[in-house]
Amino acid sequence: MDATRILAIRHGETAWNVDTRIQGHLDIPLNERGRWQAQRLARALATRDSLQAIYSSDLSRAHETARAIAEATGAPLATHAGLRERGFGLFEGKTYVEIEQTWPEESERWRKRDPHWTPLGGGESLVQVRERITRTLHELASRHPGEQIVLVAHGGVMDQLYRAATGQDLQAPRTWQLTNTAVNRLLWTPQGLSLVGWADTTHLDDESLDEITS
Repeated sequence: MDATRILAIRHGETAWNVDTRIQGHLDIPLNERGRWQAQRLARALATRDSLQAIYSSDLSRAHETARAIAEATGAPLATHAGLRERGFGLFEGKTYVEIEQTWPEESERWRKRDPHWTPLGGGESLVQVRERITRTLHELASRHPGEQIVLVAHGGVMDQLYRAATGQDLQAPRTWQLTNTAVNRLLWTPQGLSLVGWADTTHLDDESLDEITS
């Protein structure tokens, strides 16, 4: 089977990203900068890449980003709940400081990346998130051998994809970037995932893309 080329993209910025507030499954929209990032990204992909399909998390911050890409490129867009951010239970809506102050023991287990720790109130463990993302990736990528697709999702999803492509353990410290609207290039085959390029944000510096109108 031919490899599926994947552009994995984190959604544009939200107000809660700026506030370091945990979003999880809460449906937070893009802020003004996030919408600008999505437009810059969409115009760049329309001029540089041939896309056969776009798949997005069903949360609005990802879907709005994906919709901008679909409108600029003409590629079909579909949502998939399997691309959602990690569920953080009672942590959702709280800042990092608030979490540390309110639940110090739980916060420590979170910081240490305990793979089996589940956030209070029905969140997902890292093991559960990895299983969900892996299953979703195989489901979507296997539909497009020899083609290129876009996955628009969240920081936690990007983190899992990077670890899968590079063989990083769930508890390994993160040394890679998870920038809003960065383009991350991967190759998928039934044998696994490999990394082609990571954290490309050149579109955010390319003022010529503002000249393009759709």
